[in-house]
Amino acid sequence: MKKIAAFILLLLSFGIYFISGDLSLDSFSGLTGSIIADLDSDQSTTTSTIQNYGDIQVYFCPSTECETELIDTINQAEESLYCAFYDIALESLQNTLLEKYNDPNVETKIVTDNDYYHKFPYEEFVVQDRSGYMHNKFCIIDAKTIITGSMNPTSNGVSKNNNNLIVINSDTLATNYKAEFDELYEGTFKKGDPVPNTHITLKTSTINNQDTTESTESTEDTTSSSESAALNETSIQIENYFCPDDNCANQIIEKIKAAKSSIHFMTFSFTHDSIANNILLKELDGIEVQGIFESSQVSKYSKYELFKHQDIDVRKDGNGNNMHHKTFIIDEEIVITGSMNPSNNGDNRNDENVLIIHNKEIAELFIEEFKKVQVESKLE
Repeated sequence: MKKIAAFILLLLSFGIYFISGDLSLDSFSGLTGSIIADLDSDQSTTTSTIQNYGDIQVYFCPSTECETELIDTINQAEESLYCAFYDIALESLQNTLLEKYNDPNVETKIVTDNDYYHKFPYEEFVVQDRSGYMHNKFCIIDAKTIITGSMNPTSNGVSKNNNNLIVINSDTLATNYKAEFDELYEGTFKKGDPVPNTHITLKTSTINNQDTTESTESTEDTTSSSESAALNETSIQIENYFCPDDNCANQIIEKIKAAKSSIHFMTFSFTHDSIANNILLKELDGIEVQGIFESSQVSKYSKYELFKHQDIDVRKDGNGNNMHHKTFIIDEEIVITGSMNPSNNGDNRNDENVLIIHNKEIAELFIEEFKKVQVESKLE
């Protein structure tokens, strides 16, 4: 009876959604993976997909030294550095950005949200957003490397909160992010042109996985092992969207609708009606659904109780600080991540970015992170 009631509720919800729109309010264990290849670019197109040679590196905070990875990557800038950060509170990052700005060889420009501009108030090269949230966390380095993910560059963001940090070498992807950055820096917030290249095929020749396991004697001591498998060539499909320009929620829903076996999610704030309803419909179809919610964000607007009421395995996280991921893993083969919380504000009112990565090896890394966070979570 509960399943039948849920189906009726979903039909009613979809009716309301299509009439009035989304009414919701916004309120791994130290695994590091990388997919590495040459950086030579081939800008030929296959249908609407751009082909690139590049690499992806995935880091999970706080198990990995995300601060070190962030600063080391930014320090590689030799010609240009453009960053859009919601909150720039990390002292090492502040010092690095100032050093780059003072380097005449590196053009440096920054965008931040006006609520946090006071933490990095340099009007000479910092632009602040004064409407809604500029909620991005990305950098473009020398027109070929982007940094993105869920991590705000703050002390808690790098060392206490559960986050992901992604570094991708792809000049096509960098072109996408630069176009978005230019709009923000020139004052075009919450609107703009569609992303230039929504679909990118990133071709790689080597896959490296590095596993970092915490020592049982000390949380600061780690042991590392690495394994690499040489391939003739691997192609990774990447989709890239910016919110609200590119209807990010619809892109996420398309992947949820296509799920064949499982949906896992880790979300800081999850209030979006249609994303939740489509997950419930897939669960009614027999798709395995498991989710983890940031406990401090479970409110009357959160979808936590809705999922619990349908006997779905959802839990509140156990991190004393924040579980800050905004991640969906579909069929253990597709990863959706970035800065956007699955909320109405994240979809329609904030400046955000989303990556959809089609690759089983990368998805495995996120599944390991999911399992780690799940072990630490609270089952009620």
